Amino acid sequence: MPFVSQRAKLNLSIEDVEKLSRIARSRTESLARIERAKMLLMYHQNVTISSIATQLKTNRPKVERCISKALDCGIEVALEDLPRKGRTPQIPPEAKAWVVSVACQKPTTLGYAAELWTNRSLAKHIRKNCQQAGFPSLAKLSRGTVSKILSKSEIKPHKIAYYLERCDPNFDQKMTQVLHVYKEVELLEKRYANGETQQIVTLSYDEKPGIQAIANIAPDLSPVPGRHAHVGRDYEYKRLGTVSLLAAIDLFKGHVHGLVRNRHRSREFIEMLQQLDAFYPKEMKIRIILDNHSAHISKETRKYLATVPNRFEFIFTPTHGSWLNIIETFFSKMTRQLLRGIRVSSKEELVRRLLKYLDEINEMPVVFRWKYKLDEISVV
Repeated sequence: MPFVSQRAKLNLSIEDVEKLSRIARSRTESLARIERAKMLLMYHQNVTISSIATQLKTNRPKVERCISKALDCGIEVALEDLPRKGRTPQIPPEAKAWVVSVACQKPTTLGYAAELWTNRSLAKHIRKNCQQAGFPSLAKLSRGTVSKILSKSEIKPHKIAYYLERCDPNFDQKMTQVLHVYKEVELLEKRYANGETQQIVTLSYDEKPGIQAIANIAPDLSPVPGRHAHVGRDYEYKRLGTVSLLAAIDLFKGHVHGLVRNRHRSREFIEMLQQLDAFYPKEMKIRIILDNHSAHISKETRKYLATVPNRFEFIFTPTHGSWLNIIETFFSKMTRQLLRGIRVSSKEELVRRLLKYLDEINEMPVVFRWKYKLDEISVV
């Protein structure tokens, strides 16, 4: 006598069949939902539990649970996991809090040589000291559990996030002074556009030291359509030395003044000032935003400034406030456009290409404008 199943049949509407078929063919659904959708479709087509388990390479109890949920609560419930109570936590909240507190201390303060924790070293320390601290449940703590505890508390003691301490007691005052200059540039630009004679020029100045002259050991390989999408380059290279770029950008017209030298001492800075003095009309005051590098305030620099009285005006950015200087934006642009991946055959070639880049920029100059907190500044 053939086997007759005592389990009820699964009645599905056309919409239900279409939905289950779509899930069974999906490449984005979870594997569990795809497998359960196939189980329900096959059972609806009168395939036996044993055959379903065999074809899907699973076991009968798993298929039976899925079919029973569908018969009792519908296919939506059958496709998902039912909520479960879960295992009782073996590590109490107090013990987890102690783990987090230990992770927030440096290993050096606890007698270790390392500066930062790893999950392995932290788990080892916890297992060694948990009995004495009164948390015996941590005696078999694994590094995986440590990772889960720290993740829930959003603690990452193995990573460093850098910040910059404000060492200048007059930081806010100096920042406001620089922002006032940017606001004044914005207002003067409108007045000059209306025909007023320009009596002052404002420049943003800084040095970019350590630009490396790097030469290839082997020639670069050009891309080949259909074969090599990128430029091919040998990993080996040769260092030919470094140069420093001294640059100032005109905040009214966007013109970039540049000087490339091996170093950036007082004499190079004075050479840059002389270049600016020769470029602008004598009746025009040259106002420069710059940092307080020693070359900018040295005796040698002040001696030169004494020979051109009332010609220059310096606006110093606060200590650790280089981000307030617009020229840094230009340096960032130059790094992306020119210096990233540059290769030369000599330092002289590097100098030529740097100066050529400045010439190209000055053919179509870009006026850099400061926006951050500028609306909060008022100039009388």
